[in-house]
Amino acid sequence: MVDITLEGDSLVFEVEGWDKLWALRSRLQIPLSHIKGARVDDAAAKGWWHGVRVGGADIPGVITAGTFYTEGRLVFYDTHKPEQTIVVDLDKHENFDALILQVRDPAGAVKLITDATSNRA
Repeated sequence: MVDITLEGDSLVFEVEGWDKLWALRSRLQIPLSHIKGARVDDAAAKGWWHGVRVGGADIPGVITAGTFYTEGRLVFYDTHKPEQTIVVDLDKHENFDALILQVRDPAGAVKLITDATSNRA
């Protein structure tokens, strides 16, 4: 699971618990200007194929965590439960093209991201 906070002109995505080990990352800090948008999307975490695993863990139906290369894109995953999944689309300035994350409150997380990116100067 990932916790999202606003710090200045960036969003911080903190990977929690054992997921730090499986995802091979504990924190991502993304400038608001590099975030194109966010949406609730349980389909993004479903299925057994998420792409070529570059680093991390992938046990279908249990956990997808880490970096995956899929459809010409580099994507960071940290999901267990598709129904709690959001997708954050990033622009070309970032290492990842998208973040697919499990959060406690998907609608609230999308609202936080949308409000923060729409209020930037």
